[in-house]
Amino acid sequence: MRVAIACADEVPHLFDAVARDDAAAVKVIAGIIYEKEAEADGIKNELRRHLPRTMFLPVNRRDLLDVLDMQDSIADVAQDIADLLIERSMRIPPALSESLTPFIAKCVEVCQLSGRIIEELDELLETGFRGREASVVEEMIEELNGLEDESDRLGMALAKDLFRHEDEMKPVTVMFWYRLIELIGDLADYAEKVGNRLRLLIAQ
Repeated sequence: MRVAIACADEVPHLFDAVARDDAAAVKVIAGIIYEKEAEADGIKNELRRHLPRTMFLPVNRRDLLDVLDMQDSIADVAQDIADLLIERSMRIPPALSESLTPFIAKCVEVCQLSGRIIEELDELLETGFRGREASVVEEMIEELNGLEDESDRLGMALAKDLFRHEDEMKPVTVMFWYRLIELIGDLADYAEKVGNRLRLLIAQ
């Protein structure tokens, strides 16, 4: 999860470089994301290979693998964003300049809170997913859901800004920006899913 969050943390830097029209910086930051995403894949594959199949686990194996997949998806989406910004030279439309940065920041904030929730797993295991620690994590997950809702609202507002100014841009550019808005929102969406999967573990 820490490596996945490290990928998400680079996304604001990517768009800062795009805003500066600094193609070289975009490539450097994208390279950091690619390296971290590959590291996340390696960790995921190691965990899958070594996760016991026959011994009892403190939690359901399938649920644990689902959490792992959602974590990995955060890194994958960050890579998808980097891919798009590398493949096509993008400029931030003036109509999106004010609303884009808060949207990206909120989605990354959701990822970071999801990471802090996962950091509580050790304590949850010690308490058998019960008691005060479970209540604390439940509260954190509620906060996570609220933050993700905020990111949804910011994303919809951004998409509306884009819609209002579509005629001022090339159709292909509009298409790519809708895709970018969707991908940025996916960061928060997968981060929320990590928390919700963890909630299932607590509920068992």
